[in-house]
Amino acid sequence: MTRSTVPHVQSAPIRKTVGLIACTVAALSLSVGAAVAGATSIDRASRAALTRLYANSLRSKEFSKLAIGILVFPRIIKAGFVLGGMGGDGVLYEHGRPVAYYNISGASWGLQAGAQTYAYALFFMKKSALDFVHKSDGWAIGSGPSVVVVDKGFTQAGDTTTLTQDVYAVPFSAKGLMGSLSMQGTKITPIHPEP
Repeated sequence: MTRSTVPHVQSAPIRKTVGLIACTVAALSLSVGAAVAGATSIDRASRAALTRLYANSLRSKEFSKLAIGILVFPRIIKAGFVLGGMGGDGVLYEHGRPVAYYNISGASWGLQAGAQTYAYALFFMKKSALDFVHKSDGWAIGSGPSVVVVDKGFTQAGDTTTLTQDVYAVPFSAKGLMGSLSMQGTKITPIHPEP
């Protein structure tokens, strides 16, 4: 009886592909949306993120004065290789106080590889939009209030006297404002973290 053997092949491209697939799996697990961090930790990170945003964008600071609610996701991780995912936890502020906690998650498919970390601030300008969020058990961007993702140029030069949308979303990072990042395919779900 002879035993057949299969040659063991290990090459750099295979290892790289396996690593990127592992990265994708990790990213997709973020989109499941478990509230890992405590409420105090999420609140602290969110306030620090807003401070950074306002330091880099006076227009965003003006948004905050007009907004009736601000939902902040201080650290969203997005990663993938062809199949990707993103996720992070955040807090909704009304009159400067935290009133609810949320997870943002999503999946994407297409030409992509790698990972990045960024933040989002969503400025709720209309009471009807904020009421919708409070009443829903989660909402997909595009199925509820109208959300406009604003880019770096708008946050620097936009005219806050002509704001007409329900919600303005501003992407930013630890290094400052970012160009527009699409929110298509993302879902925002209430969470109940420990204190």
